[in-house]
Amino acid sequence: MKQASTSELQRPYLRRFAPLGAIALISLIIFAAGWHRQLSFETLARHHEVLRAFIAGHLATAVIAFVALYATLVALSLPVGTFLTLVGGVLFGTFLGGAAAVAGATLGAICIFLVARSALGEHLLRKIGTRAQTLAHNFRANAFSYMLFLRLSPFFPFWLVNLVPAATGVRLFPFAGATALGIIPLTFAYAFVGNSIGSMIEVEKAAYERCVAAGESHCALSLRAHELFTPELIAALAILAFLALLPVLLKRRRARAPSSSI
Repeated sequence: MKQASTSELQRPYLRRFAPLGAIALISLIIFAAGWHRQLSFETLARHHEVLRAFIAGHLATAVIAFVALYATLVALSLPVGTFLTLVGGVLFGTFLGGAAAVAGATLGAICIFLVARSALGEHLLRKIGTRAQTLAHNFRANAFSYMLFLRLSPFFPFWLVNLVPAATGVRLFPFAGATALGIIPLTFAYAFVGNSIGSMIEVEKAAYERCVAAGESHCALSLRAHELFTPELIAALAILAFLALLPVLLKRRRARAPSSSI
């Protein structure tokens, strides 16, 4: 019987990691080329009038293009979700912009989750220690609650929450359902803020044009949208995240409680 060569044994390994490697390579190229810097409020302000005119005449096409762009950038694990959600609010308003952002973020998260799970998943679990396998098992057993907590919390990077469940073997439906549900509060909060800064863009653009006309050398378009997020908003999101963990906490408490004697 002919023995398999080393290259033949490596082919399944390479096929498994090729999509994830390609995504990582594309992301590195984008960062190295500085293309991600084009996603800025300055760029939005420069093209705001053109974008609004296009949306007025081609709303469905604009929404589909926005969702596709959002999903692609999330699948590439680029940290631009907050900015794009704000842009969705600026261009489409709170409700349509928020819904489009939820759709784009969920689709992009599913794509990178499936790619990462095929590369990692069970292959990684077989190689890690018993303690890590136990943690992964507990995560899978309460996947929806844990995922909902991670999505509701404003403290965990979106791209990281896409990869960790893939490495622990979480199934697709709990991941997708908790992602879509968990990002709704924060997404619509960002879209609401984006909708409210539409007028700010026009003010900043007018100030920038006056600066250029005056011959100043340090003219720049900038928006400090993060200042619109209050501690009360962050506290509300933290409370929602805690509530998402309540089923797990109650389940563990019941498991540890001694059984009553009859």
